[in-house]
Amino acid sequence: MERRRLGRTGLEVSEVGYGAWGIGGSGWLGAKDDESLQALERALDLGVNLIDTALGYGDGHSEELVGQVVRGRAETVRVATKIPPKNGLWPARKGTRAEETFPAEHVRACTETSLRNLGLDTIDVQQFHVWDDDWVDQGDWQEAIDALKQEGKIRCFGVSINDHEPANALRLVRSGLVDSVQVIFNVFDQSPEDELFPACREHDVGVLARVPLDEGGLTGRITPDTTFPEGDFRARYFRDDRKAEVFERAQAIADDLGIELDELPAVALRYILSSDAVSSVIPGMRSVRNVERNVAVGDGRGLPSEQVERLHAHRWVRNFYA
Repeated sequence: MERRRLGRTGLEVSEVGYGAWGIGGSGWLGAKDDESLQALERALDLGVNLIDTALGYGDGHSEELVGQVVRGRAETVRVATKIPPKNGLWPARKGTRAEETFPAEHVRACTETSLRNLGLDTIDVQQFHVWDDDWVDQGDWQEAIDALKQEGKIRCFGVSINDHEPANALRLVRSGLVDSVQVIFNVFDQSPEDELFPACREHDVGVLARVPLDEGGLTGRITPDTTFPEGDFRARYFRDDRKAEVFERAQAIADDLGIELDELPAVALRYILSSDAVSSVIPGMRSVRNVERNVAVGDGRGLPSEQVERLHAHRWVRNFYA
């Protein structure tokens, strides 16, 4: 497993990290703790050293599972987690203020809760789970982050940028207040390359690429006949005729590149790692099989430039979360 710099933080992180939303039991149905723990252990055995979780994933359950595994390892594992907005609004709404979403007392209380869930003394990357660039000069959150760093309770500060709004963190990146950003970046949503990535390169801000396989859309395994259990968020994400549309576009990518559909996930991950702005890609991995397939791309090899150019033609502007 190759590693990359997480911006100016001084941390070296695996090219493929572990996205731990699905193991928390919220949104994704069917997660079983025994299987999740096996997947986490296997990922670390294969060289993954970055796990991204959140207090909001199963009301802390994901953090508890992550902590259980990390505490039992001899090697250093970097843990990133997230603070939910106090007003409970996902994504952040325009016009809300930082005082409503991330007041200092909320930032501190959530960090203390996450530390207890994880059973750790320090969080490597503490992130806000939503963000609006108007908050750069609002509220007292900056004081709380600075204090938590000085106390050694967090090492770095990051934000998870609102879905499909990469430009909504440009002020923050340029302000010097943030160490890393987490953003949706995949073959379909290439928009971070327009403005966000150049700004991150200029200011040496780390980038965690989330939703790399479009919630399954870029695996080739979402077909017009795919069904999801009631209550699984994918039932809404791929509602109406979206499954057929996604499958058609996934097949078009495979045809364009001359590959089989089952090769598409690896190609999609390598596309992301072909960007030198990306520090780590963090697919969700709930099974050992998925861990082994995804982690295999973290070998330092991106895609040939010709394939990257071909994939640029498959940019697809839409928001299935809305």
